[in-house]
Amino acid sequence: MRTPLLRFPATPVRRRLGGALGAAVLAGALLVGAAAPATAAPVAAANPAVTANQAVTAAAELPPDGDSVASPPGANDWSCRPSAAHPDPVVLVHGTFANRYENWLALSPLLKGLGYCVFALDYGTIPGITSTGSGLLLPIGGLGAVPASAAQLAHFVDLVRGATGAAKVDIVGHSQGGMLPNYYLKFLGGASKVDRMVGLAPSNHGTTLDGITKLAPYFPGVADLIYTVCQACRDQAVGSDFNATMASRPDTVPGVHYTVISTVYDEVVTPWRTQFLNGPDVDNEVLQDHCPVTLAEHVAIAFSPTALHLVTNALDPAHATPVFCG
Repeated sequence: MRTPLLRFPATPVRRRLGGALGAAVLAGALLVGAAAPATAAPVAAANPAVTANQAVTAAAELPPDGDSVASPPGANDWSCRPSAAHPDPVVLVHGTFANRYENWLALSPLLKGLGYCVFALDYGTIPGITSTGSGLLLPIGGLGAVPASAAQLAHFVDLVRGATGAAKVDIVGHSQGGMLPNYYLKFLGGASKVDRMVGLAPSNHGTTLDGITKLAPYFPGVADLIYTVCQACRDQAVGSDFNATMASRPDTVPGVHYTVISTVYDEVVTPWRTQFLNGPDVDNEVLQDHCPVTLAEHVAIAFSPTALHLVTNALDPAHATPVFCG
């Protein structure tokens, strides 16, 4: 039996941005969404097509850790080889106005400690926009158009598969990061490369931002500022062209196992039930069904022990344990 989750504080990351970006952060920043043991013993590569030469080529293309954003603890060990217990590497996808380090400070070391190979990317960054929420000078990502960011995810997944020899990966994403992989699965050929897709408070069908986007037409200057800085904010708004494109195909694709984890206190992806997916292989989970006392909202769900326990159960349902309430 696995041990209960570590008790990580459910404290939202604090962010500060000055100048003209203040108005954008008012709406856009809402969308953010134990030492690891030695790497588990490798098993035979699930993808026998990966040769030594291909591995060298893939290694040369790997994003350098610390070049732009530090990796969260436990992530991006490119020498990691999946174990028989956890054959799929896990790719972590952060939310809007976030980055891989801050978004996954809790989940990344937890998964590493459970024996997973863990990888986390940054996407949709704009030079010069930074966050000091963690005490480090880190770029803020998740700002670019969702289709372009999904293409970055597609490339990263290929790098992970090439480096580890795994045929498929599992993806865990928060907010936009729980939604944009669905574009990858539907339109960019990701369905054959992904086994499990887990979304924490994902913006699967857009968001009203609790009514903020409905007010945008009355304040066109503010709306233009938000959408100029953050194309992903425009894409995630209810009624956007992007959401129309997503709705043109079913919510899910065959062969992928989906889990959506939501909180009734989500103040960002609203109404919160719109996060749910419809399909034959979907588990839509509500945090308060497992822990009625939790007050975790949109940001804190990525640090909630209950939510993270639901994630580990979703990644390994054969060894799921009673969900810890905290």
